[in-house]
Amino acid sequence: MSSKINNINFKLRHFQTGDQDSLVANANNIKIFNNVRDVFPHPYTHDDASWWIDANKETDKPVTCFAIDVDGTVIGAVGFVLGNDIYRISAEIGYWLGENYWGKGIASEAVKLMTDYTFKSFPHIERIWAGIFDFNKASMRVLEKANYHFEGIQKKSAIKNGVVLDIHVYVKFREITK
Repeated sequence: MSSKINNINFKLRHFQTGDQDSLVANANNIKIFNNVRDVFPHPYTHDDASWWIDANKETDKPVTCFAIDVDGTVIGAVGFVLGNDIYRISAEIGYWLGENYWGKGIASEAVKLMTDYTFKSFPHIERIWAGIFDFNKASMRVLEKANYHFEGIQKKSAIKNGVVLDIHVYVKFREITK
């Protein structure tokens, strides 16, 4: 999946051996860590990058996470987690982008591409959602630009860096076609 935004060509692709250096260069940033789940390590090391690449290489299983690539360099990632049990018709989308690429429209465009891919590749998914820390206005704007809609606030539902936070929920529903 490829796109061009603000004169920057980028593509979503599988992670591959050799992506470690660019992953570490872009992911090892406290500003990114402060805006994602705790499972995202900080500091972000070469061992973390190798583990991530091995876990997300191209396989015969459906792909749920892609590297965001500019000129052969991984500058971020976008992916989703499928819901289970009664939530099996939902998926949670997540993304991060290296700081040097913030504010250029890449994240919104990557979210759009991933959303389209998810609905096309997983026909049982009716709803894709994201939970954003209440202070992360930039990420809320990413979702709004990707045509997600604000659904509500989950009060005091998360903790990051020892602070209890509200989560703002954004959602995109499968469009009904006739």
